[in-house]
This record gives sequence, structure tokens and C-alpha cells, in this order.
Amino acid sequence: MLRRAQCLLRMHSSTSRQSLCAAQRVPVALHKHYSADEANRDGKQNPNAKRAGTGGSKSLPAVRNVFATAQDKTKDTYLTMVEIFGERDVHRRNHVEFIYAALKHMPDFGVENDLEVYKALINVMPKGKFIPTNLFQAEFMHYPKQQQCIIDLLEQMEDFGVMPDYEMEAMLLNVFGNKGHPLRKYWRMMYWMPKFKNLSPWPLPNPVPDDTLEIAKLAVERMCTVDLRSQINVFETKELNDAVDETWIVSGMSPEQSKLLREHSRQKALYIEGPFHIWIRNRRINYFTLRADADAEFLAQLDERQLDEDDVSNIEVPFFGRPPPRRHNQLGKLRSVHQQDDGTIFAICATGTSTKDSLLSWIRLLEANGNPSIGEVPVLFRFTSTVPAKSEEIEGPTSVPATSSDSPSRSRKEDEPSVS
Repeated sequence: MLRRAQCLLRMHSSTSRQSLCAAQRVPVALHKHYSADEANRDGKQNPNAKRAGTGGSKSLPAVRNVFATAQDKTKDTYLTMVEIFGERDVHRRNHVEFIYAALKHMPDFGVENDLEVYKALINVMPKGKFIPTNLFQAEFMHYPKQQQCIIDLLEQMEDFGVMPDYEMEAMLLNVFGNKGHPLRKYWRMMYWMPKFKNLSPWPLPNPVPDDTLEIAKLAVERMCTVDLRSQINVFETKELNDAVDETWIVSGMSPEQSKLLREHSRQKALYIEGPFHIWIRNRRINYFTLRADADAEFLAQLDERQLDEDDVSNIEVPFFGRPPPRRHNQLGKLRSVHQQDDGTIFAICATGTSTKDSLLSWIRLLEANGNPSIGEVPVLFRFTSTVPAKSEEIEGPTSVPATSSDSPSRSRKEDEPSVS
């Protein structure tokens, strides 16, 4: 028995030496995968721990963010880094942190609207490990950190308008099973997103063209759908001899608006107002309007003649009592859709530079293309400018030139006569 105990003791000591040697090599191999949280936690638990070869107590460095330090910001580089991470380690350590970092830097690489990239990030997750095996695991969110990570990925897809496909459903099924919360989120997205995608009466090409002129055409066409007879014209300022800005002008005007412009009083001024903003998906376009003040006398007479069809306070039934009056016997002008309570809209436009000279060229081109009455009416520029509050504190309540800014501040109006 004594000999047997001595043999077991020798075997245990040799095994302990081998384990100690292996343990000394492990930190060097896992140095790349050591996270910042673990390093800070080790430094707090053992403040007297010293790095080999140094005299201070410093924690191990954090993992380098490859997306922030990448030089070539392209889709191929992005997918290559995701592929390298998947092939580097079989166990996919720190995959949640990697996915969050990849989602954060998507706009830098221009892949925030690419479905292939989102599927590549889902493919980083280990397969089969997170599938719940009973009802309690399914309802209490088995592996909540991993499931919440993919839910955040799906929410980012929803924010950018990226609709998933059936291949993504199979990927989520392999990772989290048919009871996982990410798969439930996918099913809700597949129910609502096709409805909202086809709900707009102004469908846009996917992707939206990068050319500003094409986007301006789409914007003006969308606004002119209020009158189906509206015509969209593209003018070039170089057609005018004294034009300063050489740019394009997209103008929208209907025959009804031309008629209203001919009948407009020569004593009342026209106004060019703007810039106003319209969004074409993720692109913003500035546009301007040519309008006049509302004809209060005409609108008052019109309101007296016309009956409100939506008023149900006094319904007259023809079978009981006297019949309602016939409306076809009433005479008078009808109100146009362009004659609003706050003014009459004659035309809209979007220019390449959004400057006063380009708008002046727009007025002259309208005059030369079937609207000669504009030359007989004074035209004023009425720009809405925004003045930052900080500049008012520094300079005081002084006059500031008209600018166009997105910062929230007090607005003022400026009327300047044109030279046409």
C-alpha cells in the first residue's frame, strides 16, 4: 500500500508540473481575446498583480476595434473582417461585442442598407447552443444577451428600411430555434414591413439615384400630383444671356395655375418663398414656391354660396318635409385646389444652387415659356432665414443676412424686390 501511495504521489506531481507549464502558456495565446471588462475586473480584484518585466500594476489591453481602424471603408473590407472573425476561433468568443461594434460602424462603410451584410453578422452566432430545450427557457429568454443582440440587429434593419427574406428566417431558426425571441421579432417585421413598403402612393426606385437632378424631379413630381394635369419642365439657366449661376431648374406648373396667373391683378405682388424641405427617403431637397396672397373677398363669397358637405348638424331628408335645394342652379366661379386659405400657389421649383440668381432665372424662364403676365407684376423674394441664438447673444439684435440652416432658432422674413 505504501509503494502504491508513493507511485500515485509521483504521478500527481508530474501532472501538476505539466498543468502549470500549460497554464503559463495560456495567457499568451488568449491575449488577443482578452476583453476590456475582464481586464478591469482582474485589476480590481488583484491590485497588486504585476505584469512580467514591468514594475507597475497595469491591466491587459482591450481588444482592438478593427472597424474603427480600417483604412478602406468598403463593403468588401467589411465582409472580409466579418469572415476573418468567424474563422479565427471555433468557439466565436466575444461574438456579441463584435456584432455591436459592426452595427455601430455600418454607416461608415455604407452598408447600412445591405441585407447581405446583416445576414453575415447573424451567421457569426454559434449554431445550436442557444436553442431552448423546455418551455421555461423559451419564455424566460434563454441566453438573453445573445438574443437581445440579434433583436437590436433586426431593429436597426427596421430603422433603415431593410426588409428581411426567408433565408434569414432559416438562419434565426438554426441559431435560436422556433421559440426564440429574435424569430418572433422577424415574424412581426415580415407582417408589417411589406404593408408599409407598398402603402405610399409615390413609389420610389430602390436604391434612390445619387444624381441630385433626378431626385429633384421625383420631389417636384410628388408635390404636383395634387393636380394631374401638372407639367414638369427642366430648364437650364445658360439659356439666358445675363444669368450668373449656371445650373438646372426643375419647375412644376399646371394649366390651371397658368390661368390663375393670367387673371391675377397687376397691382398685387407675387412672392417667391422658401426654401422648404421635402425628403425623398434619406435625401433632402430644397424647393421654392411662387405664390400670392389669398383673395379674401372671393373666398368669402365662395363660402357663402357653397354648402359644407361634411356638415351633418342639419340633415334634410327629401322623403320627410321639403326637398333640399338644387345646387346646379347656383352660378359662380369654382374654387381651385391651388387657391388655399393662406394664398394661391402658381408654381413650384427646385434649383441646383438654391440662390436668388437661380430663382430670378426661373421667373424669366417662366415668362418666356407661356406666362408673359409675370413681367407686368412685381415679384418679391420672401425668404425664411434662421438665426442661431448664440449669434444673437454675441452680436445683439442686429440684422443678419438671410441664410438657410437646420439649427432650431427664431425665424424672420425678408422681402426683397426682384430686378425683373
